[in-house]
Amino acid sequence: MKMSGFAFATTDWTQVIPSEHPGQTGKALWRTRNFGEIRVRMVEYSAGYLADHWCTKGHVILCLEGELETELADGKRFTLKPGHSYQAADGEPGHRSSTQTGARLFIVD
Repeated sequence: MKMSGFAFATTDWTQVIPSEHPGQTGKALWRTRNFGEIRVRMVEYSAGYLADHWCTKGHVILCLEGELETELADGKRFTLKPGHSYQAADGEPGHRSSTQTGARLFIVD
């Protein structure tokens, strides 16, 4: 990843207006900033959230609160707890997220 085309800046995530994204069940609130070709998000998943699609976009994800379960298309499952992260490249096998309790994540993609 090459990071260029933007100046140094800070972000007060509480001031970024969220957009709502419904899942198959539950919802996600995204607070999104774009820096050149890089999208940075603070995402809050409601309890009982299940993604409505399989994603093949690359991400770096850090779990800040709650627990997030990620299921890969091959059936493998991984649980993120606060302080845990995962990295997935573009085009990797599909993955989708769910949470029973809710979760808050910091995501770069």
